[in-house]
Amino acid sequence: MSEYFSLSDCDVIGFDLDHTLCRYHLKETSRLIYESFTRYLVEHKDYDKDLLILTPASWDFCFKGLVVDLEDGNLVKLAEDGTVLRATHGTNNLSTEEIIKHYGSKREWKNFNTLNTSFTKSTKYYFYDNYFDLPGALLCGRVVDMLRKRGNEVNSDFWKDIVAAIDHNYNTSAFKEDAGWYFPSVKRDPGRYLQPCSESVKTWLRSMKSAGKVLLLITSSHSDYCRLICDHILGKDWEELFDIIITNALKPGFFSLVPQQRPFRTLVNDVEESEGLPSLDKPGWYSQGNWPHLHQLLKTMTGKPEPKVVYFGDSMRSDMFPASTFGKWETVMIVEEMEGEGVPRCDAAKTNEAQAEPRGKKGKFEDQGMKAPSAPSEQWGSYFVDSHKSGEGDEESQKLTWCCHSIHKYSTMAIPSVESIADLPLNYKFPRFCPNKPCTTGYYPRPPDSLLRKFQSQSS
Repeated sequence: MSEYFSLSDCDVIGFDLDHTLCRYHLKETSRLIYESFTRYLVEHKDYDKDLLILTPASWDFCFKGLVVDLEDGNLVKLAEDGTVLRATHGTNNLSTEEIIKHYGSKREWKNFNTLNTSFTKSTKYYFYDNYFDLPGALLCGRVVDMLRKRGNEVNSDFWKDIVAAIDHNYNTSAFKEDAGWYFPSVKRDPGRYLQPCSESVKTWLRSMKSAGKVLLLITSSHSDYCRLICDHILGKDWEELFDIIITNALKPGFFSLVPQQRPFRTLVNDVEESEGLPSLDKPGWYSQGNWPHLHQLLKTMTGKPEPKVVYFGDSMRSDMFPASTFGKWETVMIVEEMEGEGVPRCDAAKTNEAQAEPRGKKGKFEDQGMKAPSAPSEQWGSYFVDSHKSGEGDEESQKLTWCCHSIHKYSTMAIPSVESIADLPLNYKFPRFCPNKPCTTGYYPRPPDSLLRKFQSQSS
């Protein structure tokens, strides 16, 4: 395998939508998601109204990559080998002694092997790896605090209510029916939550199409929400940019399930036809579907027995792991946390965000001290690296987090946003993650600060 990766070598270029092509105003969106979930618990499940009250400091707890242990209400941050680096019960930190009491002297989280090898959902834990459900980690912590305060036992029952809150706000009919609080709010004021794509990204997409690449959009969002987003971020003619559009793709099952379990369906006025398609024979807009049928169509469209596909996404569970493991695709992970650790935002992204900032909102939450969910956390540390002590008197060592290790294992490269590479020529050669190279190699335009410090200290 080459040590470099270039888009010009790919026949098919695919994109996830949310937090990949579409950047959100993370603070506004996170507050809306938290409130949407919590209002359901308060109004439908008789949870304390205090859950709705947040201070700006509360958001420091909101951190991507946490795993909630549904059996005891702990949230854990894991090292690449499954060691518990940090943990809380609810939102309250566990000391080193308490972590050892819970997880043994080696601080091993017992479900790590299952999560690490399959990324599947479980009744025993939940992995927070994308911004759409991330405010749920803060809500989980606060619900456990509430149960403790009431003197109730903490077990997995509370999770059923959290899942019901998610479903109430995000199910496929919620957009059409104006159900819940999330979709009605975004429909009412999309500019408050969505950042339009920069002109450089639109030009980049067109240039790939002009170069003969097949452009693909695969999103788990339903068609009506996808249309709202793309109209806002790409303009009304956005459908012309893509050869194939797949909505309600239900990733990661799109990649891992056999065609009979998840056939493609056509859409009529955003309603899926009840009869599944036996195969995919032409480009267009489809719903649900599966990787093998898509692969056959891509062979036909490119005239190649094994077309080379690259897929851009932001979720390890839904995008990187299944696309690389089952699809054998090249994968580019969007890691916004890089921007929180010294990696500069490109000029187009900064200009775009400034222009897109909701009028009358600018500075409001920053002044109050609300942390962006992609920034490092006082309570949880860095997304990429953390210090670790085995026990009393042991020397502190720096360990890669499990999330960071997974990026290197399942991604070809990592970037903070598509804007960061949109102005580069298609034949630009990016250094890729390689087992025999330092793991700082695959980050563009440069590695995050914590990784640089770790490898500088090792080499000095």
